[in-house]
Amino acid sequence: MSERMTDRLAVRKTYKLYIGGAFPRSESGRSYPVTDTKDRFLANASHASRKDVRDAVTAARKAFGGWSGRTAYNRAQILYRIAEMLEGRRDQFITELRHTGASKTQAATEVDAAIDRWVWYAGWADKITTVTGAANPVSGPYFNFSTPEPTGVVAVVAPDSPLLGLVSVIAPAIVTGNTTIVIASEPAPLPAITLAEVLATSDLPGGVINILTGHRTELAPWLASHMDVNAIDLTGVAHEDRRDLEETAAGNLKRVHHPATTDWADDPGTARMTAFLETKTVWHPVGV
Repeated sequence: MSERMTDRLAVRKTYKLYIGGAFPRSESGRSYPVTDTKDRFLANASHASRKDVRDAVTAARKAFGGWSGRTAYNRAQILYRIAEMLEGRRDQFITELRHTGASKTQAATEVDAAIDRWVWYAGWADKITTVTGAANPVSGPYFNFSTPEPTGVVAVVAPDSPLLGLVSVIAPAIVTGNTTIVIASEPAPLPAITLAEVLATSDLPGGVINILTGHRTELAPWLASHMDVNAIDLTGVAHEDRRDLEETAAGNLKRVHHPATTDWADDPGTARMTAFLETKTVWHPVGV
């Protein structure tokens, strides 16, 4: 027993989904291998199914009331806490990005940008209402106010940029009070899974962000057609594949965000936040 065993088989790790603050296995029992750019095996990732999509939507809808009802200041605190925890796992994210072919310098730059972008969105939590709301001039003894409100449950198809792109589509959706279901990068899901581990140990309530791994072409149509999803972000969908999803979403009156580019500089963060906001207008008599 004291002799070291050198012929043992390594236990292959299978990463799970992130739904409702927990890490369930895919209902289908399926998984797929994740490899690096040299085709070396890294881990298995769960292959989400239609049932997993439904479970994620249910979790997001359940979390919406509590998350949208929090004060903007509290949401800012929670987002900033997530950024702190991302900073604490910086080296792990750098290692995972290097598996995608990035150099150490490129990976470090992307991780730092992702952390900074998360902090940037945290700062918007208590400012977006002032920027997008208004006290409207009216003729008569009335006050007329327009204020932004979250759309509801937002489905997000994340781009293949496995961390910076992921943060760039999740943070603007949740900072305004929406909850999300995210389809992570199919070829490089490990940074998304590590982000899920960060979220699970942060102050973010379960169900606000739900992360699915698997095939976009299989999962996205179910999200586009689901009647309890209020909006869908098609950033990670190829332009030639968007039309069918847009038509499906139009059939149940979803908001659809389909940026012309995945470059954040060309699709600024404020536009992503306002894409998933509704405007409520209130009249109130003067002096009452």
